Amino acid sequence: MIHMEPNDKIKPKNIEQCRERGIILPSFEEMKNPENIPRNIQNKLSNIGLWDLNPLNLFRINWQNEPSEKGGGFGGVNYIEIPKEITGVDARIVALVGKWFPTGAHKVGATYGCLAPALASGNFDAQDQKAVWPSTGNYCRGGAYNSALLGCDSIAILPEEMSQERFNWLSKVAGEVIATPGCESNVKEIFDKCHELNAERGDDIVIFNQFDEFGNYLWHHEVTATAIFKMLKELGVESASGYVSSTGSGGTIAAGDALKAAFPNMKIAAAEALQCPTLLRNGFGGHRIEGIGDKHVPWIHNVRNTDMVIAVDDNDSIDLMRLFNEEKGREYLKDQGMDSSFEEKLELMGISGIANVVAAIKMAKYYEMDKDDTIVTICTDSMEMYQSRVEEYRKLQGPFTRENAAGVFANSLKGQGIDNMLELNYYDRLRVHNLKYYTWIEQQGKNVKDLNDQWYKRDYWTSIPPLVKKIDALIKDFNQQAGVRI
Repeated sequence: MIHMEPNDKIKPKNIEQCRERGIILPSFEEMKNPENIPRNIQNKLSNIGLWDLNPLNLFRINWQNEPSEKGGGFGGVNYIEIPKEITGVDARIVALVGKWFPTGAHKVGATYGCLAPALASGNFDAQDQKAVWPSTGNYCRGGAYNSALLGCDSIAILPEEMSQERFNWLSKVAGEVIATPGCESNVKEIFDKCHELNAERGDDIVIFNQFDEFGNYLWHHEVTATAIFKMLKELGVESASGYVSSTGSGGTIAAGDALKAAFPNMKIAAAEALQCPTLLRNGFGGHRIEGIGDKHVPWIHNVRNTDMVIAVDDNDSIDLMRLFNEEKGREYLKDQGMDSSFEEKLELMGISGIANVVAAIKMAKYYEMDKDDTIVTICTDSMEMYQSRVEEYRKLQGPFTRENAAGVFANSLKGQGIDNMLELNYYDRLRVHNLKYYTWIEQQGKNVKDLNDQWYKRDYWTSIPPLVKKIDALIKDFNQQAGVRI
């Protein structure tokens, strides 16, 4: 699942590179509990910007960075609780906030979860190979960033219709940027480009495909889930009733497996765009909820553990983006009872984060949840990557008025119903799982036995989390051999 067999020819080269560049690799344990990061490293971070291309920022790959653009330390978990005045439901809806990761999105963690084991074992040559990061947006940014910190060449792949902010940033950090045809739901075109690169460049590249890399699954199962447990403890909540995540690459939703192990009665909902209802209806299409990836079922998605599919209309996400970020929209929300202190937190929800909140509202209504229920979801990134979209819709739709705000509030928030949802029974889950065949067996050449093992082998998914101890031991040995002192 995760290649950790040492390559004795390549590993010494990686150790040499890290020694020369003064690089120490953080462990999963340190990402889960950053307060345990050595004090000398924490002191050094006090003079480093959150997005700086400094190897010490590897230690900021966690959910507990102080919300500061420069010099922040570590504190509590970054999260927001969405006020009832906005959600319209009695259940508490809380969301982890990805803005305070380097690059402004949690995907930098998933890329590290894939890259670190390969680097520490020698299954990737940091000196002579390029790291390829196929993505629908934030993953390739995280991969390019981590590659730059580690002194590796990188190739970022993402659809041409993603926000301009992403391309502007990547042009300064990634070694090479490839735009594939279509919008964020055109994942197959990304895979096709990977095949093309493999044929052209062969051993000169290593493709870290987030959709089938179990380092992605493991990072969220361990690091994101730990952050959620800490957040719930801070909130005084004994258990979560629901966990909502867009399926994306199948990584973020993996935190649900750890949560359900602790809270067996909790429901896990996979969210997707109504305009591309792959899990809901075996459907397809383009949509505007950037970064969630679809038209297939990720190899690393544990479908057996998914209780519900929720399709979110991308019109709701776009309209709410304007409601939350336009002056008249914020004024209207305050008139409806939203505390003014929450106004500055609205920008912490990017487009996919807004979609996740909408899905959480729908889950609360479907299960008739009340004040004793808590639903957890994720804000992968913030509006920092989408200001061009706000301007784009001003030009397309005109100024956002109070009347617009009232309509969006009534329709996209208060008007959410239990339509376009499916509670999965055994055979519904099996149907969704079987969709993996067409992408991963027919197109990507995986083994059908492995596909069946994911469904029928009892310990398939539970055998993945214990790998974290082996990875941390590998990282510890690597760091000791590199001998870097900060």
